[in-house]
Amino acid sequence: MAAITEKLRFPKSKGAAARWKLSLFLTLFFSLWFLLFFLFRQIHAPSEITETIALTRRLSTVTDPVATCDGRASVYVYELPSKFNSDLINDCHHLNVYTDMCPHVAHRGLGQHVDPVFGPGHWHATHQFIGEMIFHARLERHPCRTSDPAEASIFYVPFYGGLYASSKFREKDLRERDKLAVELAEYLQGLPWWQRHGGRDHFLALGRTAWDFMRVRNKGPDFGANVLLELPAVLNMSVLTVERQPWSGTNQFGVPYPSYFHPSTLDQMLAWQDKVRRSERPHLFSFIGGPRKGLEKAAVRDELIRQCEESSRCMLVKCISGDQQCHNPVGILRVMMGSRFCLQAPGDSFTRRSTFDSMLAGCIPVFFSQHTAYSQYAWFLPKDPDEYSVFMETKDGLTSPRGKIEDVLSSIPEETVARLRNNVIDLIPRLTYAHPNATGLGFKDAVDVAIQQLARHVRSELSFHLQSK
Repeated sequence: MAAITEKLRFPKSKGAAARWKLSLFLTLFFSLWFLLFFLFRQIHAPSEITETIALTRRLSTVTDPVATCDGRASVYVYELPSKFNSDLINDCHHLNVYTDMCPHVAHRGLGQHVDPVFGPGHWHATHQFIGEMIFHARLERHPCRTSDPAEASIFYVPFYGGLYASSKFREKDLRERDKLAVELAEYLQGLPWWQRHGGRDHFLALGRTAWDFMRVRNKGPDFGANVLLELPAVLNMSVLTVERQPWSGTNQFGVPYPSYFHPSTLDQMLAWQDKVRRSERPHLFSFIGGPRKGLEKAAVRDELIRQCEESSRCMLVKCISGDQQCHNPVGILRVMMGSRFCLQAPGDSFTRRSTFDSMLAGCIPVFFSQHTAYSQYAWFLPKDPDEYSVFMETKDGLTSPRGKIEDVLSSIPEETVARLRNNVIDLIPRLTYAHPNATGLGFKDAVDVAIQQLARHVRSELSFHLQSK
């Protein structure tokens, strides 16, 4: 054996050297061939272990209620010409006549990062009128999205109508103000999937109130609205908006204003809910807002500010134009987390983002108009308002609350307050817009709720339309 080994290691002739090289070559060749064959089998013919791992992954997504679509809401997302969305974002300095929107359109509409002083999750200084961007970003990665329009139950039209509207508020030429809205309607009517049902299975998500898109039916001064929601084609569609027109907006459905918290996991949501449940609340009630001029509803605000200033049990954050304290997410949430009740007075319109900020903070909202929440967000809030809120009637429907606010709120039994607060905190997931990159949340956020309810509505509308033919 020693002699053979010696020959292999130190061939003494050219023939022996050639045989030694051939043996080494064949050994390496067959070793490499068997290695490649083994890898090929692993990839194309999975072993029992590989099959088990794959099955485990499938089961984990099936048992997660949001990781897969429930089959009743399949969404097709149109790839619109860029002038209807991305071109607007590229010109972000001119998206709003009152403020520079560039910081707010960052991170797919979430806005600038905020230090996570309240715990884990994604915290952003999210603008109140940016929901259409967040909705688009969520649906692009949503498990209910389909790339095949033949499989879709609803069709999403990602038009950034709110951002376009605010860029034209001061446009005197009405044809120019309406231009992009009219072009959108013309474009949609030429699409084959639109023509199938006349757009009845199509929907828009708008980040501003319906009043900004209903110029003709709005009476009074011209505040810069366009006619998007009055176009015949759009009247066939469903429209998601942060505030619907409560009397004639039959195709409009209210969705929550975006707040500051955008979780990407169930653990982040549960941690936040636990935090607000345990939060100490030294203030009976609070009001964050400023006075208004020239509006009848402003009288309610003036009275709330007066009563809050006179009460030792109220925390008032009075917002004056340009005051940054009312745009500070951390400061706002700290006030609300320290309050049992949060007053929600109408402002320029019936609704306000503060309603959803307060509920995110576990603060019970107090309303002074039926249209601030009750007629707006039926898909998201309990049918019985007494399950999550307090309603205070006004003396003449506009000017001031009937009774002293402090007396009314302090008379509510402690067990009722605890029940209302727990109900509000339980509602937080469905009122929250999850982070666009989130998958398999483990809870249904505002977008999940909206498309599920919308798909149900569209099925009903199509069935009624077919029967009425």
